[in-house]
Amino acid sequence: MRIFASSIYVGLMALLLVVLSLRVIRLRYRHKVEIGDGGVPELHRAIRAHANFIEYVPLALLLILMADLVGHEKWVVHLLGIALLIGRLAHAYGFTTTPGLSPGRGLGVALTTLVLVAGAGLAIAAFFGIRVGPV
Repeated sequence: MRIFASSIYVGLMALLLVVLSLRVIRLRYRHKVEIGDGGVPELHRAIRAHANFIEYVPLALLLILMADLVGHEKWVVHLLGIALLIGRLAHAYGFTTTPGLSPGRGLGVALTTLVLVAGAGLAIAAFFGIRVGPV
């Protein structure tokens, strides 16, 4: 049975999504808001942190999985996965704790963008038979 390095990052990202979801649920309950953000800034930030995760992480994970499946070196898969994990943790922390721009958000945006660009490059390279790894 082949073990895919990307599976750890899929699992960790799923757990982070649950944490972000539970934060929104908790704040909705605390502020008695059923739909939208009710004008509560903290709830608005939590909703946007959750939505931003949903907007970017699925494609990033797909690119990491593709890198794994086509045979790029495991260190490449782990590098992308760790960058995504650190980026999304930093982004979630920065987004939910600080209104406006923050170092966490900046790091999260930079690392997520890096994973998307690098993953896209690896996917395109794989199409042409080029991969980082054994021939």
